[in-house]
Amino acid sequence: MKNIVAAILIATGAHAACADGLESLENFVKTVKSGRADFTQVVTSPPKEGQAVRSKTSTGTFEFQRPSRFRFIYKKPFEQSIVADGQTLWLYDADLNQVTARRQSQVLGSTPAALIASAPDLRALQADFALQAAPDKDGLQWVVATPKAKDGQLQNVRIGFKAGDELAALEILDSFGQRSVMSFTKVEVNPSLPAENFQFKPPAGADVVRQ
Repeated sequence: MKNIVAAILIATGAHAACADGLESLENFVKTVKSGRADFTQVVTSPPKEGQAVRSKTSTGTFEFQRPSRFRFIYKKPFEQSIVADGQTLWLYDADLNQVTARRQSQVLGSTPAALIASAPDLRALQADFALQAAPDKDGLQWVVATPKAKDGQLQNVRIGFKAGDELAALEILDSFGQRSVMSFTKVEVNPSLPAENFQFKPPAGADVVRQ
């Protein structure tokens, strides 16, 4: 499950006939300035020769405050925290008792987190991603976001919205063929979130690595 952290670190022309997904993304970025939800994430690795497909499931909570503040708290099966305070991205692995700190501006551009929580507007997303509407599926409206940078670890991200521009799902495909599907429930739109929710203090005794 250690690869979850890596997964999180994490332009369109005229509207096409099926541009509902793009419109949902634009409305989401424009009108949803904060949010809170529970999530379930299923990570599936490509099968090795002679082996069955392997998948791992984790659960937790997600909060964000535009621009540039968010946190993912993984609760099961392993405790992990990913907190962006606007300047630093903190990654904490409770099992290893290790904290990794990275400058936020250097790591969030072409990531799933930028798509749903960090970017201030659609133009900012279009600087890093090619955005394309996809056909409706499973009752959701979809957008495919493909990073413009060719040297990253991310192939593409699919973002699914329920009617009313409610974030429902993320499907992340990395360059190694690993797929991560994150489903959101109990979604709250524009809640008032305390500033301290996006502050992180390394636990006493934790090994802190700054990159």
